[in-house]
Amino acid sequence: MKTEMKARSATAALAALAVLGCLTSTATQASAAPLPVVNMEATVLAAQIDPRRADNTLTPGAKDSVLAVERALQARDLLDARWVDGYFGTTTVTAYAAYQRSLGYTGLAANGLPGASSLAALGQSRFTVSHVLKPGSKVQRDGYVVNTRTQAMLAEAERLLGRRLVLSQGSYNPGGDPTSAGTHDGGGAVDIEVDGMTAATRTAAARALRQVGFAAWVRSPSQGNWPWHIHAVAINDTDQATQAQNQVGDYYLGFNGLANHRPDDGPRIPIKTWEEYQRAR
Repeated sequence: MKTEMKARSATAALAALAVLGCLTSTATQASAAPLPVVNMEATVLAAQIDPRRADNTLTPGAKDSVLAVERALQARDLLDARWVDGYFGTTTVTAYAAYQRSLGYTGLAANGLPGASSLAALGQSRFTVSHVLKPGSKVQRDGYVVNTRTQAMLAEAERLLGRRLVLSQGSYNPGGDPTSAGTHDGGGAVDIEVDGMTAATRTAAARALRQVGFAAWVRSPSQGNWPWHIHAVAINDTDQATQAQNQVGDYYLGFNGLANHRPDDGPRIPIKTWEEYQRAR
């Protein structure tokens, strides 16, 4: 009898251990659940487009990533819960810029566009980051400064066009040209000389620039106090000045990137970023 009771007790103990092990395994699996993934390309694109919208339409493919970023900003008391909606509008841009400043960033590094390092810091224990964007280091081109991402884009546009493109203004040029309204203060913005180009060649050059991921327009003296040139802003350059960000947003929404907010007057092609263009090659 005592032997039988001992056997039953041992069986019950083993069963209890099995249940405890199962619960522990389940808890471990739950704690090891994968973190959400923030697509940086989609998030930065939304941060350029959404503030320029007349409504709160979401940027396609960006909602989940933007929500993860907004929840992280809310957790740091930088964004009110009512703005956690997947729409990277001006309120979220302001909150993100405040987060960048809290990390000690200033200037272009605190422009409200998610940069690779600030986004990684924000995502600690909350999300991981895919499709990372980096503008690269600063280099010289035609006597002006651009970053290596912009340089690569220009080189590919030249290959498509079969013609050398010469800059008349580069990037990172704060106050260098008052007629530019600050668009060249940061990265990704360039002006291109068109002397000697026919109207058809100017249009072809703007098309090639758009193909590789620039928001690009042919500018004429009738539009402002400037000579004929092509103005181009590299979409998703995280060093952009606010004015350049706005031009990219306007480009996606079908406008000309000028203060008059008129319809886009450039060659219409499917819009792609530099990274999307590279993946499609």
